[in-house]
Amino acid sequence: MASIDLDKVLDKAWADKSLSEILAAPVSALKGVSDNDGELLQEAFGVVTVADLAELKYARWAQALAALAPSAK
Repeated sequence: MASIDLDKVLDKAWADKSLSEILAAPVSALKGVSDNDGELLQEAFGVVTVADLAELKYARWAQALAALAPSAK
């Protein structure tokens, strides 16, 4: 099972929350994502929550392409 240091990826207010609370949180709960960034993501892609961002097909496509990059050399 993968692990992650929540202090490195979440704003302090969210680091002690449950996984279900984090997934339901606004994307601005992620460190480095501002409220304005969240508004732009909602406007452009309909992303409201951390879970929405994780499920965004464009992000998944980009991750898949990046995973292929080492084998493309």
